[in-house]
Amino acid sequence: MSRVTVWHDGSCPLCRREIALMRRLDRRGSITFIDATGTQACPIDRADLLARFHACEDGGPLLSGAAAFAAMWRAVPLLRPVGLFARNPVVLAAMERLYLRFLRVRPRLQHWLTRLGTRA
Repeated sequence: MSRVTVWHDGSCPLCRREIALMRRLDRRGSITFIDATGTQACPIDRADLLARFHACEDGGPLLSGAAAFAAMWRAVPLLRPVGLFARNPVVLAAMERLYLRFLRVRPRLQHWLTRLGTRA
């Protein structure tokens, strides 16, 4: 199994939910999660790091977007088949297009989740 480092936006309610789910699924402890809003050093500009999802698989190059998600999924046995499927360039390109669409609605989803959290 691969070792993956994931940088995430700890101030984003959507990201926090995703990371909480991945922590539960990562029973082998293969993923190191780093809150990019914290004080730890960043491999690139912090604003750029927070603008997109980033990961590094087994000390390889920094990945972002769909490629970063696929790397994270490959580290979790349950999701590994999806992560391996994403190694296909056509599949990865389609996933990246979906991710770019998601990024356009992310601020609205964050706002909505924040409002739900204040009501609970």
